[in-house]
Amino acid sequence: MSNNLVLVPVLIPFITAILLLFFYKNLRLQLAVSALSVICSIVVSIYLFSVVLDSGIQTFWSSNWPPPFGIIMVADIFAVVMVILANIVGAACLVFSFSTIDAGRARNFYYVFFQMILVGVNGSFLTGDIFNLFVFFEIMLLASYALIVLGSTPGQLRESFKYVILNMVSAVLFLFGIGLVYAMVGTLNMADIAQKMAHIENQGLVTIAAMIFLVVFGMKGALFPLFFWLPQPYIVPHPAVSALFGGLLTKVGIYALIRVFTLIFVGEPDFTHYIILMLAAGTMFFGVVGAICQNNFRYILSFHIISQVGYMVMGLGLYSVLAIAGAIYYIAHHIIVKACLFLLAGVTEKITGTEDIRQMGGLLHRYPLLGWTFLLAGLSLAGIPPLSGFFSKLVLMQDAVVQGQFFVTVVALLTGFLTLFSMMKIFLAVFWGEEKPVLEQGDFNYLKVMPVCMGLVALSILMGFGAHFMMKYALLAAEQLMNPQVYIDAVLNFGRG
Repeated sequence: MSNNLVLVPVLIPFITAILLLFFYKNLRLQLAVSALSVICSIVVSIYLFSVVLDSGIQTFWSSNWPPPFGIIMVADIFAVVMVILANIVGAACLVFSFSTIDAGRARNFYYVFFQMILVGVNGSFLTGDIFNLFVFFEIMLLASYALIVLGSTPGQLRESFKYVILNMVSAVLFLFGIGLVYAMVGTLNMADIAQKMAHIENQGLVTIAAMIFLVVFGMKGALFPLFFWLPQPYIVPHPAVSALFGGLLTKVGIYALIRVFTLIFVGEPDFTHYIILMLAAGTMFFGVVGAICQNNFRYILSFHIISQVGYMVMGLGLYSVLAIAGAIYYIAHHIIVKACLFLLAGVTEKITGTEDIRQMGGLLHRYPLLGWTFLLAGLSLAGIPPLSGFFSKLVLMQDAVVQGQFFVTVVALLTGFLTLFSMMKIFLAVFWGEEKPVLEQGDFNYLKVMPVCMGLVALSILMGFGAHFMMKYALLAAEQLMNPQVYIDAVLNFGRG
């Protein structure tokens, strides 16, 4: 039987967005409805996770059309973990918005677009159809265009234009890749594609399709050398939007990359996945070099998104159960920590009135809670034990050494060292030393938003001390991904016989 629960994480934010349209001028009601929505989403996604653990992969197909026909949604461990993380970060950014977003943005459908991003993100994680993956990507991106431009500063308008153009090019390539796959196998259901792809005589054509999807998802995930678009669009919107983008949007591209290269394009891993591994090394190195050359707070964090994406893709390139588990663990760690760092950057900018770390200094004296919270988050990003970043990186590098991939191991170690250097650069410039005069920022009370940031840091600490617990479920997810027949059988045989 079809399980309607799989669709609920998409329906909750979608229905919420529709409801918010009817009372967009009533800010208090918007806050209440939005808060209730994200709480329900977290509860439902955790319950769905328990169902998947107990009963295996869950599917929903619309109008009782049997697979591979009709629209299908699929919840395996990897997908549901991503949905849980998306809803947690969405809730954190939403609560941060309550205290920091201005009434002008709020009345111009800020919370509507916020919910629509969650529709696109959750739908991308749960869809089992390659064309509907494109549809959910576009829903997510359309909402992100609106949130980038909301505020209408010259920088926002400029960056939103470039962001739109880039994603239009990516969308055309995506559709071309979908058309090529459909021409080869005559289906859009990902499980059915995976089953039929192995029987294609012209495997060279399959490899071409794989490279098209690598470019598409590599562009969306900010993979080397396609990351040229990333820093600017993530620094011009409101800090809560930057945190949502930095924590989630690139991870949707990485999720899609892992999904198709463990399910569909698995015929020539010595070629395709080796390319992915080398791209991971380039992503790590050039991303972190970009970060250490910057002095803008959010610029540094944006470049670190690029470098940290390299670790996630490194796990896919190594293409083993342990490496994929390490990548999943690292994705979970990074979503939480990166969102937290962007929120902390927003608080710091609100206090100082600047984004240039050279104009800041000595904030630790008056804002110790802010300073020490940033330090913990920064050390976690750099991979200092016993925080979550350390154990996820350790798993990836151990597997790389076992496989004899010493070059990428060295790059990963160097990237970790340079990440630590840039995090300490921020800490010393912004929080340490003598206090510099800052602009008067009115009655902003940073303590109102600190519980959100501290909660995310606490979660990172728990993920580090609970590394055994995290790896247990990461390994379960990785075993499902590395055995695609389990996914294929769950989708194509569900409810038959």
